[in-house]
Amino acid sequence: MKWELDKSRAICPQICEQLCVGIASGELESGAKLFSVREVAVSAGVNPNTVQKSFEQLEQKGIIYSIRGSGWYVGDDTSAAKEMVTKLISEKTLEYFTQMKALGLDETEIKQYVKEWQE
Repeated sequence: MKWELDKSRAICPQICEQLCVGIASGELESGAKLFSVREVAVSAGVNPNTVQKSFEQLEQKGIIYSIRGSGWYVGDDTSAAKEMVTKLISEKTLEYFTQMKALGLDETEIKQYVKEWQE
């Protein structure tokens, strides 16, 4: 998994988000073994404690689980990961439209930019 982290935002939620995107998209399937905390920390260029915290937060939500001495795995029920991604999409969409309106665009102009971008 390639990590794309924005240093201007907290890293822990970004790791959670990217793992959920991987799970929701099927890149990480139910039961798949995740890389170790250390491997993720090295590949993402972050502190292992941050990765551990991210994994623990996802475990609390039932998205991943750990087996002592074996590692971390994707949970069987991927619906929580999909819900998290859907929420993230909604938040990003709202943020985009809010920023465009702050730039003085109305709804029609925003839709036109989106349409042009799709082409």
